[in-house]
Amino acid sequence: MKDAINNGVTVNIKSIIVVSLLSVAYLLLSIFLVGYKVDQLVLIGIFNSMFYLSVGTRKFILGFSIFIFYWVIFDYMKAFPNYNYNTVHIADLYNFEKHLFGINLNGKLVTPNEYFRLKGTTFLDIVTGLFYLCWIPVPLSFAAYLFFTRKRQFLYFALTFLLVNLLGFVVYYVYPAAPPWYIENYGFTFHPLTIGNTGGLAKFDAYFHINLFKSIYAKGSNVFAAMPSLHSAYPVIVLYYGLKNRLGFINILFFIVVIGIWFTAVYASHHFVLDVLAGITCAIIGISLFNLLISKVKFMQTFIKKYEAIIE
Repeated sequence: MKDAINNGVTVNIKSIIVVSLLSVAYLLLSIFLVGYKVDQLVLIGIFNSMFYLSVGTRKFILGFSIFIFYWVIFDYMKAFPNYNYNTVHIADLYNFEKHLFGINLNGKLVTPNEYFRLKGTTFLDIVTGLFYLCWIPVPLSFAAYLFFTRKRQFLYFALTFLLVNLLGFVVYYVYPAAPPWYIENYGFTFHPLTIGNTGGLAKFDAYFHINLFKSIYAKGSNVFAAMPSLHSAYPVIVLYYGLKNRLGFINILFFIVVIGIWFTAVYASHHFVLDVLAGITCAIIGISLFNLLISKVKFMQTFIKKYEAIIE
């Protein structure tokens, strides 16, 4: 136990067996649930390399295992499409969006997505594309910063991120919802095997003659998971912990990213305003619930102390 506290998890026969078994189990389960993908071997390779390379890299990958756990769950959702469990909301969500946030355009009431599709500009296509590229790199970069400077805050941030995602996943299954681009392409008819679509972000790819967003959305777990917008939730978590840690000027940048991602979600027809509001609500609930857990639940306090001892 003393070695574990001083050096994280030490490399010995037991840890080698555990890491090897977990790696094989992950690969076999992944093949069974979602089929073989090169990404799986890459993930196993990164984890094992960092675990065995040095004490520092071992602590780092063990800390970031919280994010790996999130990614594995997200990937496995492909095996359990939410539309198999509840009715997908298409027309009702669209009409409610138009009722609450409809814009009068040439005598016709349209959703904000439809308005931006007609009134968009090349400048906005580029800027919004850049903002949407921040949705994962910014949280992970911020997490890395906290890992090297504030271990306890890193764990709080990572676990809050995981909790918010789990809450969002629950809503995905309770309330499957089609994104705006789906309605643009397929109307109100439900097509269960629809693949991911770049929506308005296709303009970013077209401008730079690349397939960046196309490749990203081809890997999506489920197109009927627009409510809530977790894209909109992530920057809220980052901004909260930025403010909590008094990062000064960097929080202004975080705030700009927050607004940029919220706007892009609607501008690029990936989410309704309602989805964005649901994502913000999910983040607020997740943050509040996590704060309640760490202040009231002894198990959480003990878990965090032990985890912190491993990565310290």
